[in-house]
Amino acid sequence: MSGLEDVLDGKAMCICAGSGGVGKTTTSAAIALGMAARGLKVAVLTIDPARRLADSLGLDELDNVPRRVAAGDRAAEGDGELWAMMLDPKATFDDLIDTYSEDAEARDRVLDNRIYRQISGALAGSQEYMAMEKLYELHTEGEYDLLILDTPPSRNALDFLDAPQRVTQFIEGRAMRLFIRPTGFGARVAGRGFGVVTSVLRRVTGGDLIADLSEFFAAMAGLLGGFRDRAERVEGLLRDPETTFLVVTGPAGEPIEEAAYLRAKLAEGGLELGGVVVNRVHPLTGPDGAPGGAEGALEALSRKRGGVGDADLAARVVAAAADRHTLAVRDRRNIEELASEAEGVPLFEVPELSDEIHDIEGLTALGRHLFGS
Repeated sequence: MSGLEDVLDGKAMCICAGSGGVGKTTTSAAIALGMAARGLKVAVLTIDPARRLADSLGLDELDNVPRRVAAGDRAAEGDGELWAMMLDPKATFDDLIDTYSEDAEARDRVLDNRIYRQISGALAGSQEYMAMEKLYELHTEGEYDLLILDTPPSRNALDFLDAPQRVTQFIEGRAMRLFIRPTGFGARVAGRGFGVVTSVLRRVTGGDLIADLSEFFAAMAGLLGGFRDRAERVEGLLRDPETTFLVVTGPAGEPIEEAAYLRAKLAEGGLELGGVVVNRVHPLTGPDGAPGGAEGALEALSRKRGGVGDADLAARVVAAAADRHTLAVRDRRNIEELASEAEGVPLFEVPELSDEIHDIEGLTALGRHLFGS
């Protein structure tokens, strides 16, 4: 089986996708730390508002600008660097408006518009699209050897794949065309029926809303070409040979089903699946390779205490070991099924760890399972 280092060899971008609650943010950080330790300049981006990435990297906060992580000797085996940031979709959208505006006056017309301020953070797909925008920006600047993105949960990750197309559809939508360049039937509507509609809206909402809408659409007119071109390039970046996806999942239930579904969707879209990471796997064997199940648990307890003695304690140990063994068998069955569906795709297993990962040491320990060292 290929190692994760081999999977990422020659890649400029790694997108980690999967359902919520499977350790995707932590896995992204561990991968970034591991690749930095191997001499690369790496930036990891998250959309996670819970600040788990910042906490695990020992940073007080993250924002829309990459920050250098002082990982010390634990990540400095090579000459690499680790950087991290948390995406601010609104700030990224503002930067995009600035990029495609003809001048400062045109930029301010959009940024100061009440309608823009409302939709820039709420437009369907904007969060996912702006994540790709930020990746595209960093990729184009060429400052980093490897970019790693921690995406939203998998249902949103599927939205993430379609985000460039949905944003393009919005900016080329019927409402936009009607306000900007009405022709034919649209012109007749704008000339007669649309005037009736706007007069009603004025009475209901006041004239400010209509003025803001008109100003918004007029201000956006000059940006359509730039947005369309940028969306196409962002979408192309997903299919670039230097981009790979990692599906991160848990070993049971809905996460494993969503991992299989996401794998199929990536294949359908012609996107490269570099590997699958299965977190929190219950091992079939006990600590240090000892036999699993009740027999192994009693043997370990006996060695530790110089004999079991307490019958009630022994019964509870047996019951707990039996439950864990059942979970381990279930995990193994699900993993084998997932591996068979993704034949030829490297699969990396991370056992259930006793401690919650919240610092560099924990990320380093997780990385040993991902990188095999």
